[in-house]
Amino acid sequence: MDSVRVLAQRLATQRLSSAPLPRAADAVRLLTCVQSQERDHAFFSLGLRTRRSTYAAVRREHDSGAFLRTHILRPTWHFVAPEDLRWVLALTSPRVLSGMAGRHRQLGLDDTHRLDSGLSLLAELLAGRNHLTRAEIGEAFVGRGSSIEPGQQLGHLLIVAELQGLVCSGPQKGVHHSYALVDEVVPPTRARDLDEALVELVRRFFTSHGPATIKDFTRWSSLTVAGTKEALAQLGGELACEDVDGTPHWFDPSVVPRRSPAAPAAYLFPVYDEAVLTYPTVNFPTAPDHPFAKHPDPFWARVVLDQQNVGLWKRTVRGGEVEVDVRLALSVDDRGREAVRLAAQRLAGFLELELRYLEDHHTPHIWRG
Repeated sequence: MDSVRVLAQRLATQRLSSAPLPRAADAVRLLTCVQSQERDHAFFSLGLRTRRSTYAAVRREHDSGAFLRTHILRPTWHFVAPEDLRWVLALTSPRVLSGMAGRHRQLGLDDTHRLDSGLSLLAELLAGRNHLTRAEIGEAFVGRGSSIEPGQQLGHLLIVAELQGLVCSGPQKGVHHSYALVDEVVPPTRARDLDEALVELVRRFFTSHGPATIKDFTRWSSLTVAGTKEALAQLGGELACEDVDGTPHWFDPSVVPRRSPAAPAAYLFPVYDEAVLTYPTVNFPTAPDHPFAKHPDPFWARVVLDQQNVGLWKRTVRGGEVEVDVRLALSVDDRGREAVRLAAQRLAGFLELELRYLEDHHTPHIWRG
C-alpha cells in the first residue's frame, strides 16, 4: 500500500468522501472521541461527515445529550457518545491525570482536602440538572467562600471533575458551554475491565481512523506502545496490516466504504479535525509553493485539494456573513480554485450565512500566543 491509497482510504473510512452518516452523533460514535477544542469548528467537522448540514442541527443534537463534550483521552476537549464516556475515562484518565500532576501542584490542587471540597461543592451546585457555565460556577464558588479561586484553579478543577467522570457537558447557554452531572445525564453503562477496554479502543480507532500506525494511536489515546501492541495481538486477524514506507499501518478490511461519485475535491478542514490532526506519520503532502506557516496556529487551518495540502484558511463571522480568507499555492489551477471556493460555500451553508470569499497566495500573519 502506498501513501496515496492510505490517504484516500482514510477519507472514505471517516465518511468524508463516502456516503455521509445520518446524524452528528453517528460520526461521534464512529470516531469514538472527536477533538473539539474549538467547539463551533468541531461542529463543522461533524457536519462534513453527516447529513446534518447546518450548525443549528448539530447543536440541537448536542444540546439534547445525543453526544457530549468533555475532557477525555488527553487534557483537551472531545466529543464522545454517552455510552462510551465511562469506560474510555476509566481506561485513559489515570495517565492523563498523572501527566497533569506537576501543574496541579503549582495550582495547589495536590491538597486533597482542597480538591475534594471543591469537587463536592461543584456536585452540589449542579445537582438537580442545574446546568451552569464556568463563569456561573466561579461566582457561586466565590459566594460560598471556597478556597478554589476563579481562573486557572477553577479551570483545572473542572478538568479533574471531567476526567474523573463527575461532570460533562450540559446544553449550551447562549454561546457558552455548560456543565452537568454525569450521573444525571448519562444512563448507567456496563463496566469493562481494563484489558477489554484497551482492546475495544484499539479496535475502534483502527476501524474508524485506519490505515493508521501505532504512533498515531498512542498520540490520539495517551496510552502506551506496549499496551497497543498487546491489544493488536489479541485482535489477531480482525485487523489487516499493510506496510507503508517501512511502517506498519492497521485497518479493518471489512469496513472500507466506497468513495462517493459526489465526493468533493477540496476540503476546508478545521484546525483540530481528526483527518489532519491524528496522523504524525503519513499525512497530506504539502504543495511545494504552499504559503507555509512555520508555526501551527489556532486560527489558520489546512486546505486539502486532491489529497494535497495546498493552503491555509480561516473564518470570521460578522453579522449575517462569514468571511473565509484562503491562502492558496500559486500552482493551484482554476479547477482547483473553484473546488476550494465550493468548499468555502459549504461552510457558509452549514452556518446559514452569506459567504464573503477572499483569496490570496501570501503567507498570513500568524498568531504567536
